[in-house]
Amino acid sequence: MILTPSPSPASGRGVTLDPFYPIVDSAAWVARLVGVGARLVQLRVKDRDEAAVARETREALALCREAGATLVVNDYWRIAIAEGADWVHLGQEDLDAADLGAIRKAGLKVGVSTYSEAELARGLAIEPDYVALGPIFPTISKALSVAAQGLERLTDWKQRVGALPLCAIGGIDLERAKLCLAAGADIVSVISDITLNADPEARARAWIAATRRT
Repeated sequence: MILTPSPSPASGRGVTLDPFYPIVDSAAWVARLVGVGARLVQLRVKDRDEAAVARETREALALCREAGATLVVNDYWRIAIAEGADWVHLGQEDLDAADLGAIRKAGLKVGVSTYSEAELARGLAIEPDYVALGPIFPTISKALSVAAQGLERLTDWKQRVGALPLCAIGGIDLERAKLCLAAGADIVSVISDITLNADPEARARAWIAATRRT
């Protein structure tokens, strides 16, 4: 069997997303990635105060808007609203405290993380704009108490979510990204394979060339 990436960007609920979805922790990283053509970037800032997160978000949004790219703000939904972001990503713990009414009223689109059947049901109940499943493979980027999900589960999740964009995350390098796309993912998140690479810009270009068809 020949494994090939998805032929087009993901679309569902009127949303179109690029398959290459790097996750970084600063506006400086966002600048580097949109500078080489990234169209979809998540800003995940940890262990900094909210004023610093707001500054990073503001700068990253400006960079993405100038480049015609989409920024997804992880976790900090209040800051996303205040800074005029278009997207926010919420983990299951984030859902516990998030005011979904305020988020939707502000016009933000929402991505949600899932790791189990119960979490998928909970995620779908909020009518998200994409669903993430992970970790697909063992990962060094985040401490998790769940086992790697694997490619078969990714295929199963895609059958369940239908046209809704499905994002694979966790332990993914470029070769594994191709497997994830072939297994049913519409979008593939990456952290370490970019940020720990000796030449992140070159690696990002390789990802774009391998995953993007339009």
